[in-house]
Amino acid sequence: MSATLYSFAALLFQTTQTSNWDLRTMWSTMSTLPRVIVVILFLLSIYSFGVMIDRALMYSAARKQSRLFVQQVAGALREGKLDEAISIAERNKKSHIAKVVATGLSEFQSASQQVSDAEVVEAARRGLERSVAIVHAEMKRGLSALATIGSTAPFVGLFGTVVGILNAFKGIETSKATGLSAVAGGIAEALVTTALGLLVAVPAVWAYNYFTNKVEAFDVEMDNSSMELINYFILRRGGKK
Repeated sequence: MSATLYSFAALLFQTTQTSNWDLRTMWSTMSTLPRVIVVILFLLSIYSFGVMIDRALMYSAARKQSRLFVQQVAGALREGKLDEAISIAERNKKSHIAKVVATGLSEFQSASQQVSDAEVVEAARRGLERSVAIVHAEMKRGLSALATIGSTAPFVGLFGTVVGILNAFKGIETSKATGLSAVAGGIAEALVTTALGLLVAVPAVWAYNYFTNKVEAFDVEMDNSSMELINYFILRRGGKK
């Protein structure tokens, strides 16, 4: 048994010494279909990293502007200056909380002039719910693509590996060669697509989970802001009676 393992290791070592396994050589010896799969995986990787950068910048800006907005709008609401509060929200357009609050204040002002007192708060509530749903969709944009890339990229790479191995064995049949050296180069080239598929999928899955947690935190903040604003509207309407 040990002699067999030694012979196999020696043959493999000899193969690695005589075979050129650098990426350029592998690419030049690949057939058309594995090359297409490598290009597809490369494009998926570029797209996924583009989504990651876009979401990271968006979430960072939303967090920073929301902190400033909450500090600025609190004083305006305490003084009952709704127009000023809306103006502050419009200056912080990247803040998820500002978007929700601006919609709620606008709906409240509009409803105060059109419906009875009993329906004003309910109209503002519906406006807040619509705004939260819209901002939630904006925050999640691109995350489904990350999930899809993370779940399918390994299978795309595996498909390339299967095709590459089939081509390697077809080459054996054509050349009538035998032994590990006859298939080592072809199998190595085939496994490149699997490695590339995993390299694309793993960051996409990590980023999807990380950004999903971020969106859930933003949802909680928007829901809390909506509830506080509704309570503010109820107290404001009650104070006018």
